[in-house]
Amino acid sequence: MQLSPESLKNAWEDFSVYRKPLARADLIQHYAYLVKVTVGRLVANLPGGIEREDLVSAGVVGLIKAVDHYDITRDVKFETYAIALIRGAVLEMLREEDWVPRSIREKLRALDRAVMVLETELGHAPSEQEIADRMGIPAQQVSELIVRTTRTTVHSLEEVIGGGSEDGLRLVDLVVDEGTNTDREIQGREIRRILVQGTDRLPEREKLVVALYYHQGLTFREIGKVLGVSEPRAHHLHTQAMNRLRVHMIHQGISQPC
Repeated sequence: MQLSPESLKNAWEDFSVYRKPLARADLIQHYAYLVKVTVGRLVANLPGGIEREDLVSAGVVGLIKAVDHYDITRDVKFETYAIALIRGAVLEMLREEDWVPRSIREKLRALDRAVMVLETELGHAPSEQEIADRMGIPAQQVSELIVRTTRTTVHSLEEVIGGGSEDGLRLVDLVVDEGTNTDREIQGREIRRILVQGTDRLPEREKLVVALYYHQGLTFREIGKVLGVSEPRAHHLHTQAMNRLRVHMIHQGISQPC
């Protein structure tokens, strides 16, 4: 159910001021599309054992939290605020499911390290054979690992900010009102500055992937078409970008090593 602009304004007033349950229900239904859109962008392919309905259910929890805690007096779009909470709720559910075997996690981390070292040494994106030679494994296994990143790896800016810790900042903490000066919002502005700085230092293709994924809302399949690469390769470029940003944040004293 989509409300008209006037009805939406009235619903926010009825819920924010008078806490009317019907207004709350109307708002949740009106913004339900954000859950579907966010889940679709967050994971290109579902890992085994995880149903799309499970992700949607987790996203709805994030949406409800966003409606309940949104402050209409702040100069922040609700959609921006809600998407941050929806993403966080879905990622939290995936972490709790622990659906990636430890052995696979270790291989994926080794793959990322090898790619980053080779790019520094070679001055260009390494081929699968060059990666295989560095890791001491067959090229076919490298191909399988790259495909596996699309299916099993969830790297996000939220994880970069929080470093995987429960008490770390989340992406929602960056959605701040520039006119306020609470400690949390001052910290959020500083993290945004450091993230922009780190993003500017990324290789051009990784910078483009970050822009297309987080600002334009493209899927990895769509990003692959833009770059002329496969969907798994687009996903891997995103993973590399998140790893570089994580290192940058650690050096700036924001995040903690995983």
